[in-house]
Amino acid sequence: MARVIDSLAELGQYRALFCDIWGCLHDGLAPFPDAVAALQAFRKRGGVVILVSNSPRPGAGVAAQLDMLGVPRDAWDDIATSGDAAQYAMLTGAVGTKVFHIGAPKDETFFAELSSDLRTVAEERPPIARVPLEEAEGIVCTGLFDETVETPADYAEILDQVKARGLRLLCANPDIEVDIGTTRVFCAGAIAQAYDRMGGDSLYLGKPHPPIYDLARRRLAAIADVAPAETLCVGDGILTDVQGGVNEGLDSLFITSGLAAGHFGDDTANPDATLLERWLIEQTLDPTYAIGHLR
Repeated sequence: MARVIDSLAELGQYRALFCDIWGCLHDGLAPFPDAVAALQAFRKRGGVVILVSNSPRPGAGVAAQLDMLGVPRDAWDDIATSGDAAQYAMLTGAVGTKVFHIGAPKDETFFAELSSDLRTVAEERPPIARVPLEEAEGIVCTGLFDETVETPADYAEILDQVKARGLRLLCANPDIEVDIGTTRVFCAGAIAQAYDRMGGDSLYLGKPHPPIYDLARRRLAAIADVAPAETLCVGDGILTDVQGGVNEGLDSLFITSGLAAGHFGDDTANPDATLLERWLIEQTLDPTYAIGHLR
């Protein structure tokens, strides 16, 4: 059973956090003040915060979004995103050099913004061209075309065509859904999941899959030498943040007030321990710790 804690400060044995962003640090509209303060205090004690996100945007784009939302820079050290890892896979030919993009205009940065190390990779590889579906060698999915009105069911015809041609789908964000304020919308993972159910071939780079953790460890190592036993995964996704921690042999802190909040009672800041234990048994996953809000 996960140990329910009152604050991050109780866990003084950890020197680094692999911390989720959406649902932990902000809700898509504004930052959570207590979470910001907790990360700032962790860093003041000498800790390192690597924000690990399933966003399809490259790290620089996520940093710009955090600035826009008002998350201060002293709350984190570096960022590793599913977008970063997926960019590398795309540039190295994981879905060919001619790709069809499923995603919104806001995700254009996936193709336009490359970190310095990825620019070097791009210079050494054949260029990636975005083409109509009938010309594509593979699919890059960063999300829905319009997440405000669409669901995965709207993609049945496209996925039928993709499957008929035997194309691989590169999923730049394995999340199934996310909350924007109080509105829940679908993510790229929902499209990839639908394709998988059809017998299609989807490639995932974000949480809970290894590539994003390899990237996070590299970015952590550039700042400090931290042992795995001193690294804590923090997030509200039981199948992403917690499962990823389990897969990587890392401890985890489950934020219960996020996507699964409705399962643990009316007080989102203080989950009902009995309800939490029952739900975790159903998930067959056991985070090391749990907390209502990151604080």
